[in-house]
Amino acid sequence: MKTNKYLTAPVSSKKMPSGIPYILTTEATERFAFYGMSSILVVFMTKHLVGANGALDVMADEPAKAWFHYFTAAVYFMPLIGAIISDVWLGKYKTIIWFSLVYCAGFTILVLDHTRLGLTAGLILIAIASGTIKPCLSANVGDQFGSSNKHLIEKVYGWFYFSVNLGAAVSMYKCPDLLEKHGPAVGFGVPGIFMFLAMFSYWVGRYKLVHIPPAGKTSWREILDKDGVSALRRLWPVFVFISMFFALFYQSESAWVLQADKMNLRWFGKNWLPAQMQAANPVLIMILIPLFTYIIYPALNKIWTMTPLRKIGIGMFLTAGSFLVPVWIEIQLENGVQPSIGWQFVAYIFLTGAEVMVSITAIEFAYTQAPRKMKSMIQSIELLAISLGNMFAAVVNDVIKNEDGTSKLPGADYYWFFVIAMLVTTILFIPLARWYKPREYIQDEVTAESSD
Repeated sequence: MKTNKYLTAPVSSKKMPSGIPYILTTEATERFAFYGMSSILVVFMTKHLVGANGALDVMADEPAKAWFHYFTAAVYFMPLIGAIISDVWLGKYKTIIWFSLVYCAGFTILVLDHTRLGLTAGLILIAIASGTIKPCLSANVGDQFGSSNKHLIEKVYGWFYFSVNLGAAVSMYKCPDLLEKHGPAVGFGVPGIFMFLAMFSYWVGRYKLVHIPPAGKTSWREILDKDGVSALRRLWPVFVFISMFFALFYQSESAWVLQADKMNLRWFGKNWLPAQMQAANPVLIMILIPLFTYIIYPALNKIWTMTPLRKIGIGMFLTAGSFLVPVWIEIQLENGVQPSIGWQFVAYIFLTGAEVMVSITAIEFAYTQAPRKMKSMIQSIELLAISLGNMFAAVVNDVIKNEDGTSKLPGADYYWFFVIAMLVTTILFIPLARWYKPREYIQDEVTAESSD
C-alpha cells in the first residue's frame, strides 16, 4: 500500500503541533505583502497614478475610495472560490502554493506598470490569489489540532491573528514612507518580495504540516447532507450581521486616510504621513490580544460567561463608538480647527478592541462550527462577510456622490450614517445570538506511532 509522505491527520499529542511555526511565518510575511500594498493604494491612486503617456493622471478622493472598497470586496469574495478549489480538488497545501505564484505575478505588474491598466491587472491577480489562499491558511491552523490538544486552538488563533498584525504593523508604517521617498516601484516591490518569502516558508514546512486530503465530489454531498445544511443555515445569518462591522472597519484604510490628510500631522515630535496612522491598528492588536486573552476575558468570565456570540455583540457596540471620534474630528475641521492626527489613535483604540472581540472570535467560531470536510467552505463564508461589508461601503460612497463632485453626506454626516447603521445592526443581532445553538466539530487524530 502506498504511504503518504505527508501527515494527513493530527498526531495525538497535548503539545503544540510542529507545523504551527511555518503557518505563522507564512501568515506574517503574506500579510506584510498585502497590507503594505493596500496601505498605499489610496495614496497611490490620488497622487502617483499615471496615464499611458507617463504624465500624472490621478483619481479624485471619491473614485479612489470606491476602487479601494470594490477591490477589498473582491479579495474577500474569492475565498468562496478558494474553498471549492481546496475542498474539492487540490487540498489546502497545493491551493496555497499555486496561487502564491499568481500573487507574485500581481505584484510584478504593480511594480512595472503604474497606469490604470497596470493597476487593474495587478489588483485583479492579487484579489484572486489573496482571496483564494485566505480560507485555506486560516483553516489549516485548525487542521493541525486533534481532540488531545484542542484546548490550544483558541490561543493559537490569537497568535495567528498576532502574526497577521505583526506583518501589517511593519508594512503599514514603512511602505507609505517607501512610496513617498522612492516611488511606486519600491513601494509595491518590497511587499512583493515578502510575498515570495511567504510562499517559500510554507513550502519549507511541508513535511511538518497536516495535509487534510480534499474531499472531492463527496464534499458537495456533505454540504447538502443534514449536518452541512444545518451548519450553513445556522451560520449565514451570523455572518450577515458581522458584515456591518467590516463596512466600518475597512474605512480606516480609505476614509480615515483621506481625513488624516486634512489634520495636523505633527504628533509625538514626528511628522507623520497620512497613511502611516494605519499602523496603529496592528500595533494595538499585538498589545490587546494578550490583554484580552489573559486578563480581560478571564475577568469578564467571572461575571458573565463570554460565549463567542457575546464577544461579537459587545465588539459591535465598540465599533459604533470608534466612529464617534472621526465624527468629532470632522466637526472640528468644519469649524476651522485642525486637530492632531493623534486623535485618530484614540479612534483606533476603540476600533481595535472591537476587532479583537469580533474578527478573531469570528475566525475561531467559523472553524469550530464547520463540519470536518467543510472547514475551508465555512471559513470562506465568514470572509464573505468582509466582502459584503466592503461592498456596502463602496455602494454608499457611490450613491452619496453628487454630479458636481460633492457628497450627500458631507463631513460628520458621513460618519454619523455608519454609527447609526452599526447600532441598528447590533440591536438586531442580540436575539439571534440568544437563539443560536452551537455545535463544535474538531478533526480526528492519529496516534504518534501511526504517523511515523
